Amino acid sequence: MINRVFLTALLALMAGTAVAADSAAVFIPGFWDSQAPLRKPDLEAGTPLRFVTSTDYPPFGFTGPDGTLAGFEVDLAHAVCDELKVPCTIQARPWNDLFPALAGQEADAAIASLSITPASRRLADFTRPYYKTPARFLVRAEAPPLNPTPASLAGQRITVAAGTAHEAYLRAFFPQSIIVTLPSPEAARAALKSGQADLVFDDGVGAALWLGGPGAAGCCAFRGGPFTESRFFGEGAGIAVRKGDAPLRRALDDALARLARDGRYADLYLKYFPIGFY
Repeated sequence: MINRVFLTALLALMAGTAVAADSAAVFIPGFWDSQAPLRKPDLEAGTPLRFVTSTDYPPFGFTGPDGTLAGFEVDLAHAVCDELKVPCTIQARPWNDLFPALAGQEADAAIASLSITPASRRLADFTRPYYKTPARFLVRAEAPPLNPTPASLAGQRITVAAGTAHEAYLRAFFPQSIIVTLPSPEAARAALKSGQADLVFDDGVGAALWLGGPGAAGCCAFRGGPFTESRFFGEGAGIAVRKGDAPLRRALDDALARLARDGRYADLYLKYFPIGFY
């Protein structure tokens, strides 16, 4: 169940800060070749496109106070259907039912922050990623400018959640730094806010939502990055379709590319991530 305090803060953020967000001040990630030729979608006109999603990962997908589906991925699915000029249905399913819904032909596509991995590719085919989760450094807001590199952070204490890809990345690429582990990302962020940590290495998405919410209270900010090495932080999230459904996968890729080219993807990104995670 979604934490109601978190959901209230999220909706307030979308209604307030998100309106004021300026695309010139927030880097909009792009995953599509702006010069690549776009194909005409090969879909049967009038046939509904059935999406399934999950509602346990705000702001990507959640149930609003009125019971309706909401979130970045819900809005993105609707935008894709508008671009393809097909009717669209979006149904919430438990996370573990998403791939079976595709395989059982109960849905045509799944959009729910599904990571593109060797294991998931055995279950479905994927579009190009529509977002990736980078790693970022966080500091106190009053900290001086910093370009975090292995050389500049040699001998510096970096706090990170134990047992994560972020810890593994630090140990691989920042071996001269002093790595301090805490039990969770939340504990690392709390240490930074309280002044017990000077530098935190964290998940960009979670950190961006924390920075924009009441928990951070303006204490902290990103510095440097993003760090996107797929070996540590994955290939990103894509829209999943049934194995072998190349026409739909190509149509979805084409629609996503068009949304990026005309700015609609950027509008959705700014709506939900006024403090960008890149």
